[in-house]
Amino acid sequence: MKTTVQTVCSAIAVVVLATIMGIVTFASSGTASADSDVSAKIEKIYTEDYQEQAQSTLDTKKARGGWTVDNMLVEENPYGTNTTSLYVYFTTDDVTQVSYTVSTPSTDYPDFSATPAGGDDYSTTHEFQVIGLIPGKDNDITITLTSQNGGTVTRTIHKKAAATIGDEQVQLERSVTQTGSKTEYAGTVGNGLYAVLGNDSNEQDLIYLYDDYGVLRGEIPILYYRAQRLVFNDGLMYFSASTHDIVAMNNLGRIEKFYNLGDQYILHHDYVFDDSGDLLVLATDMKSNTVQDRIVRVNLATGKTTLLVDMGDLLGDYKSTTKHDANSKATSTDSGSDSWDWIHLNTIQYVGDDSIIVSSRETSSIIKIDNVSTSPTLKYIIGEKTFWDETDYANYNLTKIGDFPSSGGQHTVTYVKDDSLPDGQYYIYMFNNNGGVSATNDYDWSQIPGMVTKLNSTATDVHSYFQKYLVDENAGTYSLVSRFEVPFSGYISSAEEYEDGTIVTESGIKGTWCVYTADGTLLRDYTMKINTAFIYRVFKYDFKGFWFA
Repeated sequence: MKTTVQTVCSAIAVVVLATIMGIVTFASSGTASADSDVSAKIEKIYTEDYQEQAQSTLDTKKARGGWTVDNMLVEENPYGTNTTSLYVYFTTDDVTQVSYTVSTPSTDYPDFSATPAGGDDYSTTHEFQVIGLIPGKDNDITITLTSQNGGTVTRTIHKKAAATIGDEQVQLERSVTQTGSKTEYAGTVGNGLYAVLGNDSNEQDLIYLYDDYGVLRGEIPILYYRAQRLVFNDGLMYFSASTHDIVAMNNLGRIEKFYNLGDQYILHHDYVFDDSGDLLVLATDMKSNTVQDRIVRVNLATGKTTLLVDMGDLLGDYKSTTKHDANSKATSTDSGSDSWDWIHLNTIQYVGDDSIIVSSRETSSIIKIDNVSTSPTLKYIIGEKTFWDETDYANYNLTKIGDFPSSGGQHTVTYVKDDSLPDGQYYIYMFNNNGGVSATNDYDWSQIPGMVTKLNSTATDVHSYFQKYLVDENAGTYSLVSRFEVPFSGYISSAEEYEDGTIVTESGIKGTWCVYTADGTLLRDYTMKINTAFIYRVFKYDFKGFWFA
């Protein structure tokens, strides 16, 4: 018997196998063949000309009129950004709400139901994107209109969905923990989709979206490299599409804005909005002999990229002690074997008042920087005391309250403001890889209890951790709030805590993400086939106000 998933999330896109009137279209079954044409077609999608032409084509069709509930305008992925999606437009004589359910009658996949953004309002004009179609299968999309008196009208669209570009599973391996008689699916975290960011490979790079049942509901093609995360501002979803490019997409799938960092900088790992609505981006200076140690600002009004922070200016004395090849240089992929990767920033968080928090993998430290726009100033470090004691920065290291192991190569450090706390106090949580390896210094990480010193360890008795601190800037201290074991991943990976206390962690080298209660009780887990070495991050997004009401 089929189950209906009530969700407020989205799914996205694939690529292109034929061109009609200059618009890239999608295959209608199976998996798209992996040839060089695919990348060329995606490059075309990521241009202003393509997006403008797609919009013009839609506008012309809409202007013909006559689009009613019995004659809807339905287009498959018109912008090339959501292959298994449908664009739907029609009008009604009376105001109604609108929702939809995607089903695949010839399969056992669960139904996928959603109310599109604005669909909970009563209106006579209905324009939205349907997502969640099962690739390569015959899908029934039931559109439900609800009048103000509660009456309903339904219409069904029959479509065979396009193929995926990648060869990812449509159904993931997963396990579920039962709570009483109820299986804890969407209700625990809230409705949403898991965005798999960076299942890196030498093939086409994609964003994958899965529902709580582990069913693929979308696939977003990008140019190359990976999307580091999805961030939202003024009704647009921003994400990196390459090491040089950041784009902004609207809720119908059109890419409205394009930003390029230029020739000097390439992005890596992370980005975040500041108070002015610009993006602060972790970057590498291609004219430097170091990598992953700069922070730049991308002005969204002008498109200009400017340097804010060179970590070598803040930690120059430490940098001078680190090992590197005399001929080291940055590379276009940001990961050349001769790179001088002395600090390796992997997360950035904006905390307000022109201050940021960054995570350094190479020093296993969390660093706060003030006045980033004017005169960047080192505020504090949270790191292993014995690591920093022999440096010029020992006085910046906050005092640890309590007896617990320091983090090792932590990733996805997250700042949490809590209004119930006094001024100067806040939380920080992270995926603590618990991996003690640094190529550029001689520190002996094995002296930290439980630290794993082989990042590719397959031992069953080693673990990474979800780890959360309470930081007190006034007292100059930090203390442990929460810590529990998660599957080991010596590098990359992610953690996210939701408002209801539910926690999602992703262990990158295992390709596994897990859903926990606040105390670390496992509710369910998912495993995805790894393309080459790892999956970079997995976050769960609800997409409320964007794709869904």
